[in-house]
Amino acid sequence: MIGVAVSLRMLCFGRVTGISGIIRHAVFVRGMPISFDNAWRLMFLIGMIGGSVIMVKFTEMEKPIEVNANRLVVVLSGLIVGVGVSLANGCTSGHGICGISRLSIRSVVATLCFMLSAMRTVLFVRHIL
Repeated sequence: MIGVAVSLRMLCFGRVTGISGIIRHAVFVRGMPISFDNAWRLMFLIGMIGGSVIMVKFTEMEKPIEVNANRLVVVLSGLIVGVGVSLANGCTSGHGICGISRLSIRSVVATLCFMLSAMRTVLFVRHIL
């Protein structure tokens, strides 16, 4: 379904569906009146979150994970990811799904960097510490 949504948006509007960009423009753009350009972003985010809530609430699906980490660690981790997303001009899903499907060299390089960093982090945290 993600691939279909991404493809339809590209075919219909000629725009990439990058979640980090949608969030950045929906949440962090201040002083702009509500317009269609911002309203669809808010609806997209509400649908993305609401769809997950509905699936867990009204089906027999269990919550996929429970976070037992320190809340400060979770907040700091989120901030670090946000900085990385800004530096990379997109998130892992944006580069991995949208960028690679468009044969963007920048997205291929970014996705390889994400994956190598993740592998090194797991190696360090799980096997060296």
